[in-house]
Amino acid sequence: MTSTATPPPSPAGALSPATAGGAEEPPTWLRRLRGFGYAPAAGASSPRVDVRTRLVPPYTKPSRQLWMTFGLPPQVWGTWQRIMAWAGPLLVALVAGVLRFVHLGSPKAVIFDETYYAKDAWATIKQGYEANWPKDIDKSILANPDGVALPVDPGYVVHPPVGKWVIGLGEWMFGLTPFGWRFMTAVLGTLSVLMLCRIGRRLFRSTFLGCLAGALLAVDGLHLVMSRTALLDLVLMFFVLAAFGALLIDRDRARARLADALPVDEEGRTRPDAKIAETLRLGWRPYRILAGVCLGLAAGTKWNGFVVLAFFGILTVLWDAAARRTAGGGTPYAAMLRRDALPAFVSTVPVAIVTYVASWSGWIFSPDNGKGGYLRDWAAKNDQNSALSFLPEWVRSLWHYETEVYSFHVGLTSGHTYESNPWSWLVLGRPVSYFYESPEPGTDGCPATAAGKCAREVLALGTPLLWWAGCFALLYVLWRWFFRRDWRAGAIACALAAGLLPWFNYQERTIFYFYAVVFVPYLCLAVAMMIGALLGPAGSSERRRALGAIGAGVLVLLIVWNFIYFWPIYTGQTLPMDSWRGRMWLDTWV
Repeated sequence: MTSTATPPPSPAGALSPATAGGAEEPPTWLRRLRGFGYAPAAGASSPRVDVRTRLVPPYTKPSRQLWMTFGLPPQVWGTWQRIMAWAGPLLVALVAGVLRFVHLGSPKAVIFDETYYAKDAWATIKQGYEANWPKDIDKSILANPDGVALPVDPGYVVHPPVGKWVIGLGEWMFGLTPFGWRFMTAVLGTLSVLMLCRIGRRLFRSTFLGCLAGALLAVDGLHLVMSRTALLDLVLMFFVLAAFGALLIDRDRARARLADALPVDEEGRTRPDAKIAETLRLGWRPYRILAGVCLGLAAGTKWNGFVVLAFFGILTVLWDAAARRTAGGGTPYAAMLRRDALPAFVSTVPVAIVTYVASWSGWIFSPDNGKGGYLRDWAAKNDQNSALSFLPEWVRSLWHYETEVYSFHVGLTSGHTYESNPWSWLVLGRPVSYFYESPEPGTDGCPATAAGKCAREVLALGTPLLWWAGCFALLYVLWRWFFRRDWRAGAIACALAAGLLPWFNYQERTIFYFYAVVFVPYLCLAVAMMIGALLGPAGSSERRRALGAIGAGVLVLLIVWNFIYFWPIYTGQTLPMDSWRGRMWLDTWV
């Protein structure tokens, strides 16, 4: 198990095992590291753990030397550790929030697909369904949003309404302005960093690795740009991540319930029991239901959510089978099918479907006389004598609308300047330019002394060093899952696959790199897991741990530097043309 935990140091004046055995003192640079809280791992093997610890592993405890470095007395170590479990993630989220909200209304423009979703969100929040806006309305909205009338005719849209409800909430609070329509994506982007810190902490049993994963997400360029743009994919990412976190909590609670039911021997150690492991009912599981609601909201933002539902549904029942095997079950998969499969299905799939349908309530309750949502009156006009006429008209109209949308999506093959193939996403083959202009010298931030025009761009591009390190981290995660059967690696791989693999079925469809924001959190978890391995497991030599810490620190600092370097083209700042060209590392980024 990857861990950054280190055992307490020897008491003052005591000889280390190496020194007592006649080994040489460590070099000076290693001794200096100890002054900053660094403590080497002991080489002694850990005692055999009981079944409870295998079912619900404890959280990693930092070394006592670290606490003493900060001058904390021993009696407050436990309290401080509990505080840091939340204080660390909140601090990382605060930094992420500052990055996402600073100058959020800039550029003051309707950038890329905001031209659809900002206006659709405004109509949805005002009347419950989208409107058919004039094509030249964007300039009027930017000049005088209060003077723009809401169109009467319904609009044809190809995505469900949840994301537009979310974006519209910001517009309801701050108006039909760039800040208003970007506000909620910035909120969800910040909250997703907080969630990932806590998810990583639960996954790795380490507050440090959890906060590291969240910090990597905070400095990812694609996540930043999507958090500052009124598009649907960031909303989709948020609900998928929330579902993943809910299933992790459900996993821990179910395994703890199973551990509580197992017998305890005279030494106080929990022992396996085949009968209990195969027959125990795990009872009420509210977090699994919450995951179903979140996945329904994800599907209500974009249909990708239903694909994630299938991946996560398989993942959660495999977790149940693994828990029953750990508890002593001889036929864990059969026991899972008998006890867990049906409850898992009922608490996720029907819940997600009901949530999805409920998200259409604004459209459903709109008039069916031609003055409501698009195609709301279809059944009343065209489907009075069909075999399904016993169903309510809104059901038949909604079903027809969904089939029309499906035909649009699978037939979308028109070329686009910034379309890309999913094969190129992980290596940043073709990012998407959301906004670009070339200010003249002396205007819009371009120095008057500039030799020529400047460049101002918002480029949806992941932090390159993070993503390229993520390619190696993905290989490590797959190796860890396949050869070491590490469930954490399997969970990361499953979530990442749910966001990436389905797009390979649509090689002819027009698709874009920014869809990848859905799996960015799991890429960050993979990098955090790889960094945990670089730091070295408990039992490594002092030199191995020190070199690992140096290597991991250099990698993280390079990623942060890379993010700072690309910050101007993430936030639309004006750059001299040479500076802008210097950031176009690949020809395909232009």
